[in-house]
Amino acid sequence: MLVNRVERGRYLDSVALMRVSRRVEALPGVEAAALLIGTPANKALLRNAGLLGAEGEQATPNDLIIAVRGAKAAQAVESGLQLLVETRQEPAEALPRARSLPGALELLPDANLALVSVPGEFAAYEARNALERGLHVLVFSDNVPLEEEISLKRLARDKGLLLMGPDCGTALIAGTPIAFANAVPRGDIGIVSASGTGLQEVSSLIARLGGGVSHGIGVGGRDLDARIGALGTLAALEALEQDPATSKIVLISKPPSPEAAQRVLERIERSPKPCVVCFLGLRAPGIALTLTEAAERALNRKLAPLAPTRAKKIPGGRVRGLFCGGTLCAEGELIFQAKNLSGHAFVDLGADELTRGRPHPMIEPELRSDHLKRALADAAVDLVLVDVVLGYGAHENPAAVLAKAIGKRKPVIASVTGTEQDPQVWSRQVAILREAGVIVAASNAHAAQLAAALVA
Repeated sequence: MLVNRVERGRYLDSVALMRVSRRVEALPGVEAAALLIGTPANKALLRNAGLLGAEGEQATPNDLIIAVRGAKAAQAVESGLQLLVETRQEPAEALPRARSLPGALELLPDANLALVSVPGEFAAYEARNALERGLHVLVFSDNVPLEEEISLKRLARDKGLLLMGPDCGTALIAGTPIAFANAVPRGDIGIVSASGTGLQEVSSLIARLGGGVSHGIGVGGRDLDARIGALGTLAALEALEQDPATSKIVLISKPPSPEAAQRVLERIERSPKPCVVCFLGLRAPGIALTLTEAAERALNRKLAPLAPTRAKKIPGGRVRGLFCGGTLCAEGELIFQAKNLSGHAFVDLGADELTRGRPHPMIEPELRSDHLKRALADAAVDLVLVDVVLGYGAHENPAAVLAKAIGKRKPVIASVTGTEQDPQVWSRQVAILREAGVIVAASNAHAAQLAAALVA
């Protein structure tokens, strides 16, 4: 039985909807369930999953669709409605509220930054409106067409503004963490990053090494694509060069296009401030090969390993990497490749194709649990490599979720991205993992290097 219920004119945060979806899907008599806003893209997801009925087809982007398939679908829909009531939070009275950008600017006339978090098909329109009003813009939304990203970044450049994103999940602006950021002290190191978890890892390591961050500017994961040509990176670099609170600049990217990377490298040769570059996969003189090395160079300090472990070598063993952070996954895989180690599998569980209609594993780490249990039960896997990412927006206790799924069957090596000031508390998360028998390394690169050494 398939049941759709459309709640007209009802909008809820996508994370809250995903969490309710998981709870409804776990109910007896339910085969599959999803709660999504009725955008064309979301309806396509439901249609492909066999969850869209006639009523759901009539939903608009202003409506909420509750879709359930199973023998007790009707009862589950009613349970979903009740769960939505339970998750509703009253707005903070101290926060000004507006229904439009002009209304928001009336309430906050001195604001100079707009954050856009709407379905991707509407994000460019809202971002363009904000840029036209002279605001810097952070676009949290993903699924923004590439041509729109190029157009927005050119408009921002022409107006002397910053366009962060699209799909910008992390930023640190003048000490204020935005989205999935960590609690990092202010300092004189500026960061430009085409990677959210890359920015988190480097800023957290800088904090743990005793430094601080002036600004951490996310530019979106596609910025160093050849078609975009590092428009956001170059604009952010110029902004940090002009910022008196910044004395050194770190630039981070997932594996970039050669053309965009060269354009940035040529530009920093003219920079009046010292720069550290970590473009993962790019091996060239002066380039930091890992995120850890980038943080170390920024402060001219070395990250000490955590307490030595008694892990046994497994020559010829096979590693399964199960990552929440895409850039952390890429870094681990590149470390293995640099050591000519093959036959290992690295999985980015936060990739778009694995998170459509589902929460990101940084928000719901239980999404990794099934993958982890299968890896630990797989006779072809000898060691598991994982990341744990802390900070605002992340799960309140990801280490406990991971520890529950592990058992004692095979060695597990983990890194924990975060700081002592994060809501989850870095040392507390490390302690939980160690209690579960996990080998905890000082950074993601250290974890991958240890895993590589054990199986080499």
